Amino acid sequence: MAHAFETVTLLVTHYNRSRSLENLLRSFGALSCTFGDIVVSDDGSRPEHLDALKQLQATYPFRLITTERNRGLGNNINKGQDAVRTPYTLYIQEDFQPAAIFPEKLSAALRFMENDPALDYVRFYAYIPYPYRKPYGEGFSEMYTPAWGLDYTKIYAYSDHPHLRRTTFFQKFGRYGEGIKGDRMEYNMCLSFIQHKGKGLFYDDFKSLLEQINPEAEPSTMTRSAWTQSGNRFVAFLRDVYRQVKYNFDIHFSRQP
Repeated sequence: MAHAFETVTLLVTHYNRSRSLENLLRSFGALSCTFGDIVVSDDGSRPEHLDALKQLQATYPFRLITTERNRGLGNNINKGQDAVRTPYTLYIQEDFQPAAIFPEKLSAALRFMENDPALDYVRFYAYIPYPYRKPYGEGFSEMYTPAWGLDYTKIYAYSDHPHLRRTTFFQKFGRYGEGIKGDRMEYNMCLSFIQHKGKGLFYDDFKSLLEQINPEAEPSTMTRSAWTQSGNRFVAFLRDVYRQVKYNFDIHFSRQP
């Protein structure tokens, strides 16, 4: 069964993982899933990966947006989003692979957004469930952020993980921060989303629609501090206390543009 999404551009950010990108595009092809346009935004990859991307264009007709040097994830998403011409953007990083059910749920998400102008975006993947949700339909829930909710992970009402959003997203929430680390960039957008009263949906079975693939030949390029990764119980306790205070303070007092 063919799944054509003419009003949606597939936006993929890429950095030195051309095999992963090929796998993503091949997977969509195997699902007979097509888009109005495909934009691949590259963040100054090495020459061998740029050559591989240009070869891929012979099989998968995408527009390649490049930069002369690595400028970080914020710049990479911004310049890719600037190139989108359709009303909706499906944002995915290159290391994901869609499951067979994904086109069906993408279709539902697109229908929800077309029918509800207040809906800003729909999330398809996460590491953990969003803590505050109410049923919306077809396996999706609407996220909400109680002002003094005790679970600090409420800040992740926005996430850089795969999602469908309106191409006008920047007009409401601002552009992604540039010249800062990816985690800080995402955190600032989380704050902006909540402070500007963003409305989003979350797919409840959040590990069933896409799989994140990190082969040894092309491992993840995202690095995080030992503090955020440590499994030590005392460190984890201190981290939770810190985040509980900081995240709630920033939501209420650290204004984003």
